[in-house]
Amino acid sequence: MHSNNAQMLVLTVLADGPLHGYAINTAIESLAGSKLGPGSLYGALSRLETHGLIRPADEANDPGQRHRTMQITDAGRNLLRTELQQMARVSSAGLHALGVDPA
Repeated sequence: MHSNNAQMLVLTVLADGPLHGYAINTAIESLAGSKLGPGSLYGALSRLETHGLIRPADEANDPGQRHRTMQITDAGRNLLRTELQQMARVSSAGLHALGVDPA
């Protein structure tokens, strides 16, 4: 899975509320039908946190703690909204081109 796809999946499931890594991957599996590999999941979490799109749910969490609960930030919500709107436009255009009613 491409890193941007992994990041979008993580943001999507965190939009429902804070989760830790295992729960994030379980929610992704429910949503997408398959889990991310550990490298993809934790790489996405690291990149999203570095860019300020997610943060620890409890600021007192030790960064080295194994099961940190993460939550989406306002910047992450804004990015997710923008990306999903763009994906919806592309999906609608593609379905229309195939003769499929996107509704």
